[in-house]
Amino acid sequence: MEPGAGAACARSGSSWKPSVYGPPRNMMKLKRFLLRYYPPGIMLEYEKGGELKTKSIDLLDLSPETDTEKLVAVIRETEPLITESRTAQLKQLICRLQEKLSQQDDGRFYLFKTLQAHILPLTNVAFNKSGSRFITGSYDRTCRIWDTISGEELQTLEGHKNVVYAVAFNNPYGDKVATGSFDKTCKLWCAETGKCFHTYRGHTAEIVCLAFNPQSTVMATGSMDTTAKLWNIETGMEMAMLEGHSSEVVTLSFNTDGNQLVTGSFDHTASLWDVVSGRRVHMLIGHTAEISSVQFNWDCSLIATGSIDKTCKICFNPKGSHILTASADKTARLWDVASGSCLQVLGGHTDEIFSCAFNYESDIIITGSKDNTCKIWRMQWRDDVEQYYL
Repeated sequence: MEPGAGAACARSGSSWKPSVYGPPRNMMKLKRFLLRYYPPGIMLEYEKGGELKTKSIDLLDLSPETDTEKLVAVIRETEPLITESRTAQLKQLICRLQEKLSQQDDGRFYLFKTLQAHILPLTNVAFNKSGSRFITGSYDRTCRIWDTISGEELQTLEGHKNVVYAVAFNNPYGDKVATGSFDKTCKLWCAETGKCFHTYRGHTAEIVCLAFNPQSTVMATGSMDTTAKLWNIETGMEMAMLEGHSSEVVTLSFNTDGNQLVTGSFDHTASLWDVVSGRRVHMLIGHTAEISSVQFNWDCSLIATGSIDKTCKICFNPKGSHILTASADKTARLWDVASGSCLQVLGGHTDEIFSCAFNYESDIIITGSKDNTCKIWRMQWRDDVEQYYL
């Protein structure tokens, strides 16, 4: 115990006995449980050194079939705040979460907010990792940064001379934004101030897709000139040109390690590339029309491709359990990966949906449309938090 703590502690083995002046400063005392329905978890509110703090026990893989006894044992091994006297209550809370998870209808999304985001049609949307902010690109030649909950516009990124067609945050960091334009350039911006760091030049036609690697060291761009390019984010220099498609490269995605890139093209094929060497590893053939979207799932064991043979764009949620599709039929659809069944149709747009995205926790969806609006959809459970005082 620190000198001057104002308390004495008589030790016997690992036990302690407080004096009349109170417990030691580093003593942690659990005050209450907070039950979070989505994403499933239990938050612990505790007191340490006179300050009230919280920590979270995330239960992302919890299902109604999870063995509650085993899960409680695992939590007790790793969380010192869960003492033997709290075991029964912890089990009760987990059972409550399992009960909620079994109520399938509660997992539906509802329309939270509609924003008249631009004066011309939207082209693309993207979240930062936490989902607290999102960006929109538009035919009005700007990219805008928004606060998800309030709908407040935080920044307008101006400087492109033509349509801003591709946008992305450098997740998981979220401190930079990239924009790709029909003016054949890509720009790198500060997400906080709106300052432009670099303008990347080299494509000979419109840039229509881009992505950061997860390490935020490399950016990839795809163009109507049939090529993709890799860029050094720090220097703004071109690292490699990926050639092999016979038509426009309209979609691309990095794997988690950042050492592979998948591209999709209007030549009806997708290609898998080695980032270090710039060499094409595989060509994926099977679609009968232009590919509009490609994406790795969470563990990079699968690649999903969407095609204009049914006019949809796809987006995996971070856990890889669901796919979101956006379509020219003015709807977005939520699909279960395991069963292939459609869980929900998100309607309300009055024109083609160009883009869709999940936030990292998969409890917020954003859709961007040709109708000049973006819509924010939230999971029914998002605001459900129950408090249990001890």
